[in-house]
Amino acid sequence: MFLSPLCFSAPENVVKVEVEARNTSSLTLKWDKVNNISTYKLEYDSVMMNISDTSGETFVQHVVPDLTAGTEYSFSLFTVLNEVSSSGLLFTEATAPENVENVSVETQNTSSITIKWDKVNNISTYKLQYKENGETVINNISNADAVVQHVVSDLTAGTEYNFTLFTEANGVNSSGLLFPAATAPENVNNVSVETQSVNSITIKWDNVNNISIYKLQYEENGDTVTNNISNADAVVQHVVSDLTAGTEYSFTLFTEANGVKSSGLLFSAATVPLSVTSVRVSERLVDRVTLQWENPNKAWKHNLSINDTNASITQEETTNVVSYFISNLKPGTMYEFSVITVFSGLNSSAYVDHTVTQINCSAVSWSVTNSSIQGTVEGLFSKATASNGSEPLISPEGKNVTFSDLFPGATYNISLLYETSSAPYPQCLIEIPIIPPSLAPLCSYWGSGYSAQIKWVEPDGVWTTAELSISGKTFTLNPNENRLIVDGLQPAKKYKVSVISRLETKADPLISEPSISFCSTDNRGVIGGSLVGVLLFAVLICVVVFLFLKKPDIIRRKKSFLSGSRTSDSKGKIVPVTKFPDHYRQLSLDENRGFSQEYESLAPAGTHQTQKAATLPENKGKNRFTNILPYDWSRVKLNTSNPNNTMDYINANYLPGYSSSKEYIACQGPLPNTVGDFWRMVWEQKVKRIVMVTNCVEAGRTKCEQYWPEDRSPGSHGELIVSKTSEERESNWVLREFKVKHMKDSEERTVNHFHFTAWPDHGVPQGTEVLIRFRGLVRKHIDSEGSKAPTVVHCSAGVGRTGTIIALDVLLQQLQHEQAVGINSFVYKMRQHRSHMVQTESQYVFLHQCIMDSLQPPGGQEENVYENDDLIYVNATALRQLR
Repeated sequence: MFLSPLCFSAPENVVKVEVEARNTSSLTLKWDKVNNISTYKLEYDSVMMNISDTSGETFVQHVVPDLTAGTEYSFSLFTVLNEVSSSGLLFTEATAPENVENVSVETQNTSSITIKWDKVNNISTYKLQYKENGETVINNISNADAVVQHVVSDLTAGTEYNFTLFTEANGVNSSGLLFPAATAPENVNNVSVETQSVNSITIKWDNVNNISIYKLQYEENGDTVTNNISNADAVVQHVVSDLTAGTEYSFTLFTEANGVKSSGLLFSAATVPLSVTSVRVSERLVDRVTLQWENPNKAWKHNLSINDTNASITQEETTNVVSYFISNLKPGTMYEFSVITVFSGLNSSAYVDHTVTQINCSAVSWSVTNSSIQGTVEGLFSKATASNGSEPLISPEGKNVTFSDLFPGATYNISLLYETSSAPYPQCLIEIPIIPPSLAPLCSYWGSGYSAQIKWVEPDGVWTTAELSISGKTFTLNPNENRLIVDGLQPAKKYKVSVISRLETKADPLISEPSISFCSTDNRGVIGGSLVGVLLFAVLICVVVFLFLKKPDIIRRKKSFLSGSRTSDSKGKIVPVTKFPDHYRQLSLDENRGFSQEYESLAPAGTHQTQKAATLPENKGKNRFTNILPYDWSRVKLNTSNPNNTMDYINANYLPGYSSSKEYIACQGPLPNTVGDFWRMVWEQKVKRIVMVTNCVEAGRTKCEQYWPEDRSPGSHGELIVSKTSEERESNWVLREFKVKHMKDSEERTVNHFHFTAWPDHGVPQGTEVLIRFRGLVRKHIDSEGSKAPTVVHCSAGVGRTGTIIALDVLLQQLQHEQAVGINSFVYKMRQHRSHMVQTESQYVFLHQCIMDSLQPPGGQEENVYENDDLIYVNATALRQLR
């Protein structure tokens, strides 16, 4: 039997399909079953999927995999029953597009955030979702640019937002990219500067919306400095430290919230400038002062207050030194001043000091005599001194300045000083010469009444000339002349004699009070002139006849003696040793008249020569006496890299000896300010010995500054160090040995010091023996050394005693080698090299006495005193010193 096939009708279609879930690669579909049919077919893009659901659920859920993101698909869903399919339900669905990969925040301010991202697969539609005050806000964004930029506005300042950015394609959103971003917090409203110092600034501001984190930014020396500040106080205070004084800073203050800074509040503030550390008074005059100080910053100004005057001072661009003078001040007055540094309206602490204007000493009415200076000085000073190169004299306190017991005719440097605990102020310095000494004339008979001898005892003091007036005549005499023979007078008469001394000064000459005396001439010639003349003539005839008959050789000897005396006069001829005793006795006649005439003939010797270097203003303070100055041509010059008449000056001259033209250096005793120059001269001239014929202090007056150390502690003089290695004292002299070391090259030399202590100033020793022995001691050392270096010889002025000891040494050598001596000739020669050598007539006579005594040794022994070692070396100690 044949059965025909069964025929079934098509099942109903699914009524509705829902998308339960979707992503970029799949769709999850869901639909209700049709009459509990569990078999379905799903067709899309030429793909047929058979779906069989045996879950027993009333619905079917199916995942369509392996889809393309952001793509719309057309689906046909068939119901299948008994292998018969329904007509199919057509529907379209799309996969979710891909998310934006990354979002960057471009800018943030208090009300907006600008974000940016790259375009996703040509999608141009986006949605940005966030919450504001609890409400969801969606920004729909349409932008087809390759890089999409979007500004999220109307935001709240200092707030962090959680954003979700969706891409949209075919009406379907991506899953969304979550990212946070925050708005910038608000700036601080206002910053106040509380305090400022040289290295810090304290600032203050109100808290902003409970923000507790702040950043302060500024530049220091070209580098950016950031201060991180954490402070939750309602009022925030902060100290900016380690700043530079007197500098204007530009600050930026940021608030910070959620890691975002505000735009920043700009403000400026400055540190206090440094105070002036020192003010130098560069000039002090009687009516003005000049102040100077260092200023390290040209932007700083200064306020100066002095004498009720305030001045604002701006520094010159070309220098770091500020200089300012104040005028119209009162002389001798103390003024307090203060200097304040000013910058950007800020003042440093004040530098306070004081200064004193000088006193106008030239306006003081000084009263001088030949022994005192007096004056009333208005102005501020605490000490007044007077000095002429010796120990300064001090005036009693008070404005009445008085100096007494002064050296007549000397020029004194009057110095006023105001002493404070901080510094001494020299108030004035003025040179005042005083009246020269009075000369008291003494008269004696001369020339049988037709002449008179007028002389005076040479007083202490300085004068240029003396003027003697008698019988209508005036005679001018040099300082080394102390007697005058006045001719043309009448016997048995009384004459008025007036003598004054005159001192030439820079201003008008000073003249002593005249000394008046009366001089009577001899009256004996008038009474018995005729009778005596006849008797004398008769006696003379008898004597001549007697001598001629009995002793004719006496006449010849007398003639020879007289002619011999003429050969030794001031013409400079030497006297043979055999004739010297007669020569000496001839000079001694008529109360040493021959000595006086010879000595007076030496007065003009050398005086025509220049003394320019010694009279320069810079060198005047290096001279002990104003009238004892070295000649230019023979003066000793100190070595200096910049030769000139001030840097190389010392009061010293080369002197000739018996065997050398520069055998000696005659110099003054060092002053306090020339001790260093003295030792420089000793070093530079390679001196082996120093002969000193003065004491440092005589009759209470300083004659020479002690230039050697008192004990064995070394003394420093510039680049030289002087040490005393030994000292032996005898009754009339002291022998010392010095070590002189040059610090630059460490070279060390030995200098022997021969110090004769028994010679009075302007006078002569009591006898000749001691000085002759001392000279022998020195000569022995010179000969034993064999050095050609000069021997330094000095007393106080370096002419009187110095000239005498040099002449004695030379003349005794001449006597030994030539059996003759020329005293006048050698003194004349010395005066050509240095003025006033052998300063007094008594020293000139003493030289002759020394020669006489050397020819006639004590006890009649014919011994040579300058070769007798036992006489020269007083004891073994002195001998050891020489060795």
